[in-house]
Formats: sequence, structure tokens, C-alpha cells
Amino acid sequence: MPRLAAASLAGTAIEFYDFFVYGTAAALVLGPLFFPTFSPVAGTLAAFATFGVGFVARPLGSVLFGHLGDRRGRRPVLVLSLLLTGASTVAVGCVPAYGSIGMAAPVLLLVLRFLQGLGLGGEWGGAVLLTAEHAPAGRRALWSSFPQVGPALGFVLANGVMLALSESLSDVQFAQWGWRVPFWAAGVLALAGLWLRSSLAESPRFLEIDDHARVPFIEVVRHHGRLVLLTAGALAVGYAVFYAVTTWSLAYATERLGVSRTVMLTCVMAAVVVKGALTPVVALLGDRYGRRPLCLVGCTACALWMLPMVALLGTGEPLLMFVGILVALIAFIIMFGVIAAYLPELYEARVRCTGAAVGYNLGGVLGGALTPIVATALAEHGGRVPWSVGVYLTGIALLSLVCFALLPETRPVLAPAAEQTQADRAGRAKG
Repeated sequence: MPRLAAASLAGTAIEFYDFFVYGTAAALVLGPLFFPTFSPVAGTLAAFATFGVGFVARPLGSVLFGHLGDRRGRRPVLVLSLLLTGASTVAVGCVPAYGSIGMAAPVLLLVLRFLQGLGLGGEWGGAVLLTAEHAPAGRRALWSSFPQVGPALGFVLANGVMLALSESLSDVQFAQWGWRVPFWAAGVLALAGLWLRSSLAESPRFLEIDDHARVPFIEVVRHHGRLVLLTAGALAVGYAVFYAVTTWSLAYATERLGVSRTVMLTCVMAAVVVKGALTPVVALLGDRYGRRPLCLVGCTACALWMLPMVALLGTGEPLLMFVGILVALIAFIIMFGVIAAYLPELYEARVRCTGAAVGYNLGGVLGGALTPIVATALAEHGGRVPWSVGVYLTGIALLSLVCFALLPETRPVLAPAAEQTQADRAGRAKG
């Protein structure tokens, strides 16, 4: 399990590095380079629109790679999704700016972002299921939390590279070529990830399935449609909070408040490090007290904290901004620290890769794709403190709270049964 968890963590870190480095570039530099005829705010909105395309592609990637994962195994998903995401990320770093090729530049950016999202849509389901289906039931949330640490590592790596380049280069050098370096580095990281994943064993639960679904997505829609919609609505707040903090706040603080890139990136990165460190701790609580109670607590905390968070962001004071961001991410991880165990347990094994991944990534469309765009537009028409952004985020949190309340708990029902199954197999092996 430690080796498997480490490989899954490394893979998700690499793929989310690819995804996050685009978000940071969209907040800091892509607007003027690819949409120079727009006003500064309109250019940022256009850059965030290309950012949102990646989220729209993620559910499609879930269907495509979920079919592969439910029909052929979880392991092939990990390899193919990593290849697709890595190649498209490297290609983003090679796209000439608008000044060189005109409208072809933003069009290419849009296509590559779509392919990047397509690959990431398959990554989460494959990595989480491979870990969750190997893990002992009594520690499933703990072991499944390690792929969930990957996004934090990917974010810190992506923003750390961006921060180092923006500090060591002039503004002109950073705009000309410096921002491209993190995208090119994705190729090296993808090769490292492929090497780590090349020797992983297939999920034992997948190998036990006798009747594979012919078209998993159709079966999910027919028999688990309500569950997919509830999980998507429940997870929307996590995406909204995370991308409000890590993407929108960068653009807001640097463009509206005059906070330096270095200060803002440092605040966000420090908070994300704490979030990543707390993930296994929250997962242990999920194994002890259940998945749903923690999701309800985290969602409630998000609803209560969104208005104070935007008030602290509006001060422009680094320490207060850090506190606002940190508490928001702690509330976020109280939910998402157990999601990697919760979602797979909600779906039967024969369609689990499709169902869990589609629900997870539809939540990304609802919460992640729209939040930077909506928040930027709302903040433009507000004062120094964007209260309307806080109201918007609070509304999403309340919607998600209702969805979590309608979902069942899985630990008391499914985990003991899984433990008994493992005990039976161990007894048969001894016999």
C-alpha cells in the first residue's frame, strides 16, 4: 500500500501541476498575450474562459476513460491520461502569442486546454480507484487520501516555478518566454510519472468482476443518474472555494489591490501546503467517524466563512489575506479529504470508474469552471471588498450542503461488508 499510494500521489501531483500551471498563467499573463485587443478586465475574463474549457472537458474525459477503466481496468487509465495531459501541457508552452499568429493563438490555446481537461478527467478516477480498491476497508479513507494530496503538491510545484521565474526575470522576459518554462517542464514530469506507474498492479476488485458493463456511462445514467447529480452538486462548493482562492484571488489582488505577484503567490502556496498536510489527518477521522459527517461539517464551515474571507482579502494586508485563504482551504479539505473514499463507495464496482469520475468532474464544471469568471465580473462592479463574490460562494455552499444531506453514509454499511469479504478471502487462501 505505501508504494501504491506513493505512485498514485506522484501521478496526481504531476497531472494537477499541468492543470494548475495554466490557471496561474491565466491569472497573471495570458490575457495581455493572447487577448491584447481586450481591456485588462476583459482580457482576464477571456483567459479565465479558456481556463474554464478544461473543466467542461473533464466530464467528457470521465466518460471516455471511465469506459476504459470499467471495461479494461484502472491501470491503463493512469498511463493514457498522463500521456494526454502531459503532451497537451507541453504544447501550450509552444503556442505563439497573438502578435505572431493572430486569432489562431487563442484558438490553439482553447483546443489544448480542452485536451488537458480531457486527460485530467480520467486521471482522478483511475488513481483514486486503484488505491481505494487495494486498500483494507478499515483504512480506505486514509490510503485513498494520498492521491488527494497530489493536487496540493502539484499546485505548490506549479506556483513555485512561476514564482521563481517571475522573481528572477524582468517583466518583459517573463511575458516573452519565462511563463512558458513551467509548461515545457511538464514533459519531464510526465515521463517520470509514467516510469512510476509502469509497474503498478491492477485493482483486485476489478479482477473479481464477472459481468462488465457493456456501456458503463449508459448504465450510470439509467441506474445512478440521481446519485451523479447529487455528488456533482455536493462537490461544487469544494471546486468553487478552491479556485476562488487559488485562481481568482491572484488576479483580483494583483490587478485591483496592487498586491505583488510574489506576496500573493506566497500566501496561497503556504495555505495549500497546510491543506495538503491535513489531508491524511482528515481521512483518519473519516475512517473513524464516517464520510458524510465530515462533508457536512466542511460544507457548513465554507458557508459561514465566505463573507469573512472576502472581507479579509479586501484589506490587501498579506497576513489577513493569508488567514482568509487558510481557513477557507481547511474547510475545503474537511470535505475533500474523504471524498476519494466516499465517491467510490457510493457506486457499484462494475460502473465505479465512470460513475465516481463523472460525478466528481461535473462538480468541477459547476464550481470550478464558472467561479473565476463570475467572481471577476462581480468584483469589477463592486468596491474594494467584493461582497457579491462572498454571497455567490455562500450560495454555492448552501446548495452543496443540501446535496450532502441527501446522500447516504457509506462507511457503516459498506466498510464492514468489505472487511468480511477480505476475511473470507484470507480464510480461503489459508485453506
